[in-house]
Amino acid sequence: MNVLVTGAAGFIGYHVSQALLARGDAVVGFDNVNDYYDPTLKEARLARLRAHPGFAFAKGDLADEAAVRRLFAGRPFDRVIHLAAQAGVRYSLTNPGAYVQSNLVGFLHVLEACRHARTPHLAYASSSSVYGLNARQPFSVHDNVDHPISLYAATKKANELMAHTYSHLYGLPTTGLRFFTVYGPWGRPDMALFKFTKAILAGEPIDVYNHGKMRRDFTYVDDIVQGVVRIADRVAAPNPAWDAAAPDPGTSPAPYRVYNIGNHVPVELDRFIGAIESALGKKAQRNYLPMQPGDVPATCADVEDLRRDVDFAPATPIETGIARFIAWYREYYKA
Repeated sequence: MNVLVTGAAGFIGYHVSQALLARGDAVVGFDNVNDYYDPTLKEARLARLRAHPGFAFAKGDLADEAAVRRLFAGRPFDRVIHLAAQAGVRYSLTNPGAYVQSNLVGFLHVLEACRHARTPHLAYASSSSVYGLNARQPFSVHDNVDHPISLYAATKKANELMAHTYSHLYGLPTTGLRFFTVYGPWGRPDMALFKFTKAILAGEPIDVYNHGKMRRDFTYVDDIVQGVVRIADRVAAPNPAWDAAAPDPGTSPAPYRVYNIGNHVPVELDRFIGAIESALGKKAQRNYLPMQPGDVPATCADVEDLRRDVDFAPATPIETGIARFIAWYREYYKA
């Protein structure tokens, strides 16, 4: 197929592009290669993608409507996998405008382009952060998610609402993918695994929030990629059993779906750090702190819909995934 991957220079976008190219798809990558984190890491990912003859890259910003129109002009895409976004819960507390431009304005431009191009299927990144104040676990796509606790989460919930509107009004098949704490090789420097590894190797203390009692559904990037590709292949369809008197948030009478992609086995932060220590052969100096604003104490994905519809559920153990990340980190940074 001919596939557009937005955010192709990003962590997940890079891995998804690699997987699509490996199976023979042609991939057009789109990214603004901004400096939210080290652009040289993004350029290194792009260099590996450019080495593949099936990959083409277009640099631009999704908030630039004209640039998005040019991207879609004259080249029909069989799938659009939208992974570009301003990421990070904590950054949204101090730079809210970046989230409006990228996650709301940018997503609108993608929806409009897909609508006019009659794209067969748009799969887009949402986030486990949409569950916000929900206490019932595991988190289910069939539960209401109207209480986000960060602007980042609110923009991801807004993306799901915007997508549903376009599915309803224009028959555009859309599928939202709620990712749960993705980690692995080529990961983002602003995420815990990267920061902890760098600090431990340097002999510096690490900040451990909620006194190490945070529980996260850490999901290895290869599992995320498997879920994304399988879901992108499965075009969203209406749910004929949908009942307006008891509306199901995860489906619709329109061609709209939402899925969790998570390891569905939450890990306490102290165990996560212990796995890093084991892989590095070095102990961490832990600076225990209270919970940060915008964080939730625990996440856990209900992946039964994913398992039922595409016969897949993530299962990489945290120790295995962290060892692979450490091996990549040591090689890439000569550490």
